Amino acid sequence: MGFLKNLLGLGVAAGAAYAAVKVAEKYNEKKNAGGDANGDGVVDANDTVYTVKEAAREVYTETASLVKEKAPEVKEKVMAAAAAAQEKAPEIIEKVKGVAEDAINSLRGEKIPAEPEGATEPQEPAETAQASDCEAPQE
Repeated sequence: MGFLKNLLGLGVAAGAAYAAVKVAEKYNEKKNAGGDANGDGVVDANDTVYTVKEAAREVYTETASLVKEKAPEVKEKVMAAAAAAQEKAPEIIEKVKGVAEDAINSLRGEKIPAEPEGATEPQEPAETAQASDCEAPQE
């Protein structure tokens, strides 16, 4: 879950940086258009605040419309990815269990690997009997 939290945080930070750049671009466009932005007849700090506020409002409106447009497509992709992960989860869990068992056995000093899937039963060793016509060497 920590990975997803970090990924989400990175996405939020990237989105905020992108929005700040867009607001700065809109502010520069509006600043170059005229001096008295709020219409009070005086060019002062209030015009800068008003221009930044208007630029932020425009960026928010544009972004909100894009999100509404793309949200269904992203939702479908997320649902497909979740379904695929749910389908693969049991297989991956079994593989991890096998690797974990091998690791535990090796830490305990046992050299018995977990049986791989599809392994056949071990065959009984053939009995080694000496032929009756063979004699053991005598001293």
